[in-house]
Amino acid sequence: MKEQEFILNRVESSGLITIDLEDNLFQIESTVIDLKDYLFQGIVLKEKDFRAELKSEDWEIHRNCVVLLTCSIDAIIPSWAYMLVMAKLAPLTDWIAIGTQYDLEKLTIDRAIDQVELSQMKDARVVIKGCGKVSQRDYAYSKLTQKLLPLVSILMYGEPCSTVPVYKRPK
Repeated sequence: MKEQEFILNRVESSGLITIDLEDNLFQIESTVIDLKDYLFQGIVLKEKDFRAELKSEDWEIHRNCVVLLTCSIDAIIPSWAYMLVMAKLAPLTDWIAIGTQYDLEKLTIDRAIDQVELSQMKDARVVIKGCGKVSQRDYAYSKLTQKLLPLVSILMYGEPCSTVPVYKRPK
């Protein structure tokens, strides 16, 4: 019988730290407030009715969520309407996007990046995992790069077994 050969996992022993944004990204809860739901006859926002509806809302469902404040139909929404909703949301979350689904995705990415543990990144060799279902990839990886550059000695993109060098701190 042949002796069992030992296979060395060079990726595992390389000391690389891999960051997968998906680890944080899909744990973030998001909610949407669509102002179209408050329009009278689907066309106009009446201040008195709007204020009454805002008072009856359960705002706690938005606590610590990433919230999108939008109007999904073509309507003119006065600035004070956004301000009234913001006054309700601000005590519950710092993560509020105003605009479109694209704005929500960017804010969700920002929050996921803020959740990346940086304490082990000082002078580390880091790989940002490139495969997966991260929306707004260019935005996500660029923002993560911006956050990591002051810390890491080497930054790469891809998989630990096949990386693209992005940055190497000058000696």
